[in-house]
Amino acid sequence: MSAEAKQEEKPLTTPSYSSDVDNGVVKDVVLWRRKKLNAIVIVVATAAWVLMEVFEFNFLTVISWVAILVVASTFLYANMLRLLGKERPNLLRLELSEETSRRIANEVRAWFEKTIRWLVLVGVRKKWQVFVGVVAGLWSLSYIGRCMDLLTVVYIGVLVGMAIPLTYVKNEEKIKRFGEWLREKYKRCCEIIDEKTIQKIKSRIPKEKKTE
Repeated sequence: MSAEAKQEEKPLTTPSYSSDVDNGVVKDVVLWRRKKLNAIVIVVATAAWVLMEVFEFNFLTVISWVAILVVASTFLYANMLRLLGKERPNLLRLELSEETSRRIANEVRAWFEKTIRWLVLVGVRKKWQVFVGVVAGLWSLSYIGRCMDLLTVVYIGVLVGMAIPLTYVKNEEKIKRFGEWLREKYKRCCEIIDEKTIQKIKSRIPKEKKTE
């Protein structure tokens, strides 16, 4: 029996990866500890944006081309190994485990639940400063959405998400001092608005008399 047939008869197993490993990989990419992986992320994101924005290809066309490239590369690689008399890797063992699928689904569900819970808490809180800040942020996001499409926003988000953490780590003390100064200014501004506007409005609202 050939080595290839023996490999195909082996049971399909997939190594399990914990969330700590996944978080470690994301952290290393965000902090630029894996330069090759960072370069791959930037190249893939830039290529996708250029193809769909500059050359105006649709998503299905790009995915089809990527699938053709993967199939052709695998075919050429396997046949080159066969011609050179080397053993071909058993790619049939690659699969997405049930544990990984369940973990991804749970993380997505938890993210949606946190988002909905946060929006509800903002609406029921008595602090008007939080409400105004959230509304202003969402309004800014809607304005950005009118100026550019979702793909461009995601591409800019990827670049900014890979640049901000590294900048924060290198200038942590300066950013913290600036954040404290900005927080104090915002707090003082809210106090002035509350004193000169909100309290005056509340004082003009007639209070209900207590019934004996």
